[in-house]
Amino acid sequence: MEYRYKPSDKVCSQEMIIELEGDIVKKVTIVGGCAGNTVGVSNLIQGMKIDEAIKKLKGIPCGFRGTSCPDQLAKALEEAKNVR
Repeated sequence: MEYRYKPSDKVCSQEMIIELEGDIVKKVTIVGGCAGNTVGVSNLIQGMKIDEAIKKLKGIPCGFRGTSCPDQLAKALEEAKNVR
């Protein structure tokens, strides 16, 4: 299943494309944002169970923004999980 998410305008990334197979994160592509960080986070959660990825990413701040690309990715995963 492919799920597309538009992050909050408080972060640099513009879109998150998530590929799921059952409850496993198969691939994540993040458009925009800090390339090294977004590719790194995407690679780290590849093959991980959705709930584990959400637990690791949820609530991570970026400065004083109140959210971050990893936090937005957790929100995207939560939404994708509920759509399945």
